[in-house]
Amino acid sequence: MTLTRRTVLGTGAAGLVAGLTGLPGRAVAQDESALTIAYNVTLPSFDPTVGPSAVNPTIQGIYQSIFDQFIAQEPDLSFRPGLLTDWGWTDDNTKVRMVVREGATWHNGDPVTPEDIVWSLTRAGDPEGGNPIQFVWSKIGNFEIDGQEITADVLEFEPTLFKWMGFLTGYVLPKAYFEEVGPDGFEAAPVGSGPYKVDRFERGAFLRLVRHDGYWGEAPDFETVTIKFVTDASSRVAEVESGQSDLTLEIPYEEFDRLSAQDALAGTSIPVSDIGMIFINDVEPMTDPNVRKAMHMAIDKQLIIDRLLSGYGVPIDTLQTPDYAAYDPSIEVPYDPEQAQALLAESGYGPDNPVTFTIQTTRGFKPKDYEMIQAIVGLWRRVGIEAEIEVYEIAKHYELRAADELAPAAFYNWGNSVGDPATSTGFTMFGPSPHSVWDGQEMIDMIGPLWGEADEAARIEGYKAVDRKVAEDALVIPILQYVQPIVHRAGLSVTPRASGALSAQSVRRG
Repeated sequence: MTLTRRTVLGTGAAGLVAGLTGLPGRAVAQDESALTIAYNVTLPSFDPTVGPSAVNPTIQGIYQSIFDQFIAQEPDLSFRPGLLTDWGWTDDNTKVRMVVREGATWHNGDPVTPEDIVWSLTRAGDPEGGNPIQFVWSKIGNFEIDGQEITADVLEFEPTLFKWMGFLTGYVLPKAYFEEVGPDGFEAAPVGSGPYKVDRFERGAFLRLVRHDGYWGEAPDFETVTIKFVTDASSRVAEVESGQSDLTLEIPYEEFDRLSAQDALAGTSIPVSDIGMIFINDVEPMTDPNVRKAMHMAIDKQLIIDRLLSGYGVPIDTLQTPDYAAYDPSIEVPYDPEQAQALLAESGYGPDNPVTFTIQTTRGFKPKDYEMIQAIVGLWRRVGIEAEIEVYEIAKHYELRAADELAPAAFYNWGNSVGDPATSTGFTMFGPSPHSVWDGQEMIDMIGPLWGEADEAARIEGYKAVDRKVAEDALVIPILQYVQPIVHRAGLSVTPRASGALSAQSVRRG
């Protein structure tokens, strides 16, 4: 293994953090019962159902190691039984039926019961409960329990309900324990039913997990897992190259290629459901359609992928990837800087009189996120757009987005591990959604009826029409579908997931 100056400095920093937190550095001899992951995000909260962190796609891999979802997902995004072994609608869509798994236990030894399922769904649907997807969960109610079977009335038809049970906030929590300790007590000592239990947590530094031997599913390979929160990409490279961590993700692609070629390391990379996109807030100067259209047409997406991401990425022109249900390859926004400059000229702007605004971005959260925005700002400057870059942490993005206070433009990675257009275009462009900053009435009128559309073919076609209108009016700027780079030490195998959620149980020995 080649040691560089960066590696030595990174290793020293990791050792310093270990000394300050009591987290041991890795020994030269590998402990085959332990796994250490350098993660690219911190963990703000342990409750996976409330607050901004509940809709952070990157954190889901951590949550899925501790908690079970109502319905689980295979690596290819197809669904499989979780704590529910069977589920569905009645023929007239007036009721739902769910069957709860027998034999699952909470980390404190209590059994998982149908009462836990009902309580979790009721709490998720409570408008005062803090669940950011409350408006989905509140569409069923009047629960009845008969043995392991639960039925509920459909108060308002939601075609994606069962998809959400395997998606953001779709986690089951222990009713009796939560009511005993309250939200603060749960945050201090969380209890789930997943393959790992929380052993120790140092906020902003690391999370140590231990295997839940009573887990109902396949037992994970490692007795202990330590997740280090390493938000700087170069530090994550140093972590895995020095052996301080066994595995890391979301590093620059040139580093991925370099590290994967080393005998002591290996790598895997697949396209995932995450997309890189630029939110456009409906504030000045974004209320001018010429500005928005010029912004989009001035970006050479393939060049950015080739030059900055070593070719790892798929350019997209809508909020659907080729894997999503409503993908329409006929919707295209061409790279046309001359037309972009002409549009700006119609509004009185140009290189000598540029339109100005702020664009926000993370730095190191995704591979070359900041560098991509630097390149885009450079391309914009050529046609008459002068954007000032403001760097923020991903948690700040969620805070600002929920308050509708994002800058006029904001770069973000949107996760949609169920591949449904409602959970990409729908929530992004529907003004009343807490995940949207575009409040235009036309989008509200187009998307509104699709929320309850029972005809699946009509629903998908409706979203394709929305995507076409979004592209025509440049209401958002999709950039690319991400390829997720994962590097790990030799002797491990990693099952990559199209959702991009890297969980401890997806890593095995051999």
